[in-house]
Amino acid sequence: MSQDLCPCGSGKKYEDCCEPIIQQKVLAPTPEVLMRSRYTAYAKHEIKWLKDSLEASQRTDFDEKSVDDWSRESEWLGIEIRETKTEEEKNLGWVEFVAKFKQGNITRDHHELGEFHKVGGVWFFFDGRAVKPSTVHKTGPEIGRNDPCPCGSGKKYKKCCGAL
Repeated sequence: MSQDLCPCGSGKKYEDCCEPIIQQKVLAPTPEVLMRSRYTAYAKHEIKWLKDSLEASQRTDFDEKSVDDWSRESEWLGIEIRETKTEEEKNLGWVEFVAKFKQGNITRDHHELGEFHKVGGVWFFFDGRAVKPSTVHKTGPEIGRNDPCPCGSGKKYKKCCGAL
């Protein structure tokens, strides 16, 4: 990926994508675009935008130093937008996303549902909450304790993989 491509994953050049939003030359037209610009701000260390794009009621406990430290100590690997929902008549929007980043040699996924409020015609990030992993349900046939183990060992399930 070329260095001049926007970190938000749009495939556009940074100067044609998130940069004008981060520099507050244009407004983000949707919560998703605002979320992408916020992700890009982490990758580009644009901490002022991260604070300015918060709804005013959320700015009081914004810790610029710790956000800047996290931004600089992380390698930003991409954002995946999972789902978006907007209720324009209520000035509300939600964006479910997964931001991938690396700290040291550990790659992490930050999975969040972000809530956005439109105030005076401008979208702001209000709050986010972690999305819990979904439960994986077994879809194969049930294996009885006395059935042969599916691993092919020839033992009963209860004496093989079922004993683990």
